Amino acid sequence: MISQNKKIVSVIAHLAAWACFFALPYLVFFPRMLDSQFTMSDHLIATIVCNNVFLVLFYYFNTQLLIPHLLMKEKWGLYIFSIIAALLIFLFLPKYIADLIAAPEVHPLINSENAKGPPRQRMRRRGLVDTYNIAIFFLVFTVGTCIAVIQRWLKTEETRKETESQKLNTELSFLKSQINPHFFFNTLNNIYSLAIVRSEKTAPAVMKLSSIMRYILTETTQDYVPLQNEVDFIHNYIELQQVRLTNKTQVTFESSGEIENKLVAPLIFIPFVENAFKYGISTKHDSSIEIKLSVVNNSIDLKVKNYIVASENNMLENTGIGINNVKRRLELMYPEKHTLSYEAKDNFYYVHLEIQLS
Repeated sequence: MISQNKKIVSVIAHLAAWACFFALPYLVFFPRMLDSQFTMSDHLIATIVCNNVFLVLFYYFNTQLLIPHLLMKEKWGLYIFSIIAALLIFLFLPKYIADLIAAPEVHPLINSENAKGPPRQRMRRRGLVDTYNIAIFFLVFTVGTCIAVIQRWLKTEETRKETESQKLNTELSFLKSQINPHFFFNTLNNIYSLAIVRSEKTAPAVMKLSSIMRYILTETTQDYVPLQNEVDFIHNYIELQQVRLTNKTQVTFESSGEIENKLVAPLIFIPFVENAFKYGISTKHDSSIEIKLSVVNNSIDLKVKNYIVASENNMLENTGIGINNVKRRLELMYPEKHTLSYEAKDNFYYVHLEIQLS
């Protein structure tokens, strides 16, 4: 339906453009047409009609055949030859057909009173007519070529953007498919450690994991989700992690600002929270994790701070899948609209992510 409407609009635009173009000579000669002595012979009318028909045919012949098959394929010589041939045909064929339709009473564009004169004067008048026809021909040629080239460039640009968009969507889908297994892998390891020691926290942990899985399976198929859902998800994740923590680790999570009515990419914050728990908890030494998420106007600010717990096993297990994925997703979904910084200082690891929403 949309494609059909575009075709109808295109046809109407072409008809309107040609109507305006053909009306130009009449507007130019309108003051003379008000003169009672000015008359248009049948031959003059036939010539104008034949010229206009040829120009219309040449316009579409150039834009639909010559430009796609010669100009765009860089067949310069053949294209120039075709234009010159069309010009020569235009200078003689329409006049010849007009002569067959109506015998020339007076020379085109000259009234009957001025038709008389010496041959040299009539030749000059014929030269003016040829100059006018050449100018009109090249006007139609220039306008048609420019429009056709611009249309093809726009179509190529649209195709390029569509291909790029499809490529980005494919890459985002691939990154999302990596996030879920990575998250479940780490969480199941935590529950496995509880099961080994037959902890009473195992069953609640499984239920909490079930809730998290439900969110991932239902919500993260979308490009954007409510920010409040992501905040609730982080709360659930922290509660799941706390079932295996001792009083040696202190965890705080604060959210503030205008969280309602904001949309954000799903699971965009959890890799940073996950890393804080992976490398910032200890059962032997005091440690802490601080997570702050705030919203001011259209800006989301996430700060994560965790104590660095030296662990050879953790360092060996660090593959960087989660962080690398989220960095790439930020580049794709928030290009030039996010800043991400992280550093290790004084035995603490700091992450600062800021996202500018549209």
